[in-house]
Amino acid sequence: MIARMSDQQPATDLPDPEDRKLVTLARSARARNGVPEGAAVRDETGRTYVAGTVALESLRLSALQTAVAMAVASGATSLEAAVVVTAAAGADDADRAAVRDLGGAAVPVIVAGPDGSVRGVVSAG
Repeated sequence: MIARMSDQQPATDLPDPEDRKLVTLARSARARNGVPEGAAVRDETGRTYVAGTVALESLRLSALQTAVAMAVASGATSLEAAVVVTAAAGADDADRAAVRDLGGAAVPVIVAGPDGSVRGVVSAG
């Protein structure tokens, strides 16, 4: 299920420059790879992980699931923030679950459109 915008907190601007950086990185991954979604996450040490949608015949992962998997594979033990750049209306439940599994229910998931405009922020929980 996709989180509805009414379930999300409106976010017209991101005051944290590190969050704005995540949006830029996610947009870049989406455009560079020509995939439907781009994502970026920041771990507890400030390291960032960037990914696009994986759509193989034998493996399908959303961009956010891929970014979380990259963080885990690199030794991250928690997340501070996550971003998904998508044409969809909101953050998918499976994406939020992946973020929650690593970072906890309070981790903000920023949803941005392909143009980088922030549509909202929802918690991973």
